[in-house]
Amino acid sequence: MRRKNVIFTKIFVMRSNFVQSLVSMLPGWITRYTLLDSELTLEVAPENLPKIALFLRDHTSIQTKVLIDVTAVDYPERVTRFEVVYIFLSIQQNSRLRVKTQLDSLTPVDSIVDIFPAANWFERETWDMFGIFFAHHPDLRRILTDYGFDGHPLRKDFPLSGFLEYRYNDAKKRVIFEPLQLTQELRFFDFTTPWEILKKG
Repeated sequence: MRRKNVIFTKIFVMRSNFVQSLVSMLPGWITRYTLLDSELTLEVAPENLPKIALFLRDHTSIQTKVLIDVTAVDYPERVTRFEVVYIFLSIQQNSRLRVKTQLDSLTPVDSIVDIFPAANWFERETWDMFGIFFAHHPDLRRILTDYGFDGHPLRKDFPLSGFLEYRYNDAKKRVIFEPLQLTQELRFFDFTTPWEILKKG
């Protein structure tokens, strides 16, 4: 057990040194950073995001050659409503690195497809689900919902049931949408268990 603690302490110290050196190299680009469970999170301004991605990929001591994911989080009560999250992997450092940037609902963020081609579909999914616009993306179309879909389903203000129902129509051989209709019996629920029914009998 003590050996494991010593190894963990050494790793934490190494990561702390790595974080300090990284932050000292980019003092003007990083607005805030955290180190939690030996995983580093950098917060940057939207305009600095492509520069950070290129630096992390090409610096010899970091080499985050793999983009694992791009996603977003919606905080409707904040002025900067969206937090776009990029997760990178450095095989050389054997660690993941998270980069976050905050946007309001109208501010675009530059695409990093030119730096990480894997960002293509990730950014399309984030656009489709959250409505975050990625400038200079080569093909920013919906990827999970239909082309005529109205709204962005993972926004917190998107209605749970929606207003339209999408279904495939065999006669028309395509997806159609029509106003959502819930039958009245779906609104009533019987919460009695089989055991209560047996007791009454």
